[in-house]
Amino acid sequence: MPDYSLFLGCMVPLRLPAMESTTRKLLNHFNVNVEELSDVGCCPEPSLKSLDEEAWTTLAARNLVLAEKKEQDILTLCNGCFETLKTVNESLKKDPKLKEKVNEKLALIDRSYQGSIDVKHLVEVLVKDVSLAKIKKSVKKPLKGLKVAAHYGCHLLRPGDLLDVDDPLRPEILDKLIEATGATSVPYYKKNLCCGAEVSGFDAETSKELVKYKLDKVRKSKADCMVVVCPFCLLQYDVTQRLVKDENNENYNIPVLYYPELLLMAMGADPQDLHLDMHRTKTDMLVEKIGGIINE
Repeated sequence: MPDYSLFLGCMVPLRLPAMESTTRKLLNHFNVNVEELSDVGCCPEPSLKSLDEEAWTTLAARNLVLAEKKEQDILTLCNGCFETLKTVNESLKKDPKLKEKVNEKLALIDRSYQGSIDVKHLVEVLVKDVSLAKIKKSVKKPLKGLKVAAHYGCHLLRPGDLLDVDDPLRPEILDKLIEATGATSVPYYKKNLCCGAEVSGFDAETSKELVKYKLDKVRKSKADCMVVVCPFCLLQYDVTQRLVKDENNENYNIPVLYYPELLLMAMGADPQDLHLDMHRTKTDMLVEKIGGIINE
């Protein structure tokens, strides 16, 4: 297995340390070696591109240079970090004039972008490096009968021509990872709808409306839980969910898991070791159901 420079970004260390611990536990099991990329800055966040594209590109390129120095591809846990770093990396590789312009800026801090590494999201590493076959073999307690609503997140899939993870209109990669655990990935309306995190900073009401709309569709699918692969999406559905109510003015109470949590439970991990108590939307009933499934 290749070694990766782990780019944690801002949100995982700040608010969701359990995402890092469960990811490391999972990757360690599959002998994927990761070393935290030090001295990094913000990716920077995708929406900042509209404020100053040149600064956005240069800041991202500085992070890429740090991985180039270690001669390691970057592995990201955040869709936003992935989109920024991958988009900039691919753009600089394809555009010599942009590369020259950015390197003029980086020269001020004695850095130079070469284009010698790649950027990958966790789901790509699991499917392409580890393989679905190995994941299925690692499952000791298949989650048969568990219905899961997959949420991909915008920045994992688009722009499709640069990110090249999956079909941005009909993605399958996360559904396949979910079904590798023995669970069923259920179809539901507006599956690819944005979680609303991008607008939460300046329009909280619209952000909450997007969360509510998606939760309505998930509930209609009869899913036992949602599964995400991005810290911002996790916060939206796990935390913001507590701020919205359904048409009967009641809470939704739809558990939201990070994919490694789901897979590790199918691999036999004790839920208590996964820090599920850190989720804001309670996971107790879900864990109880999974316990019933795997102990049948």
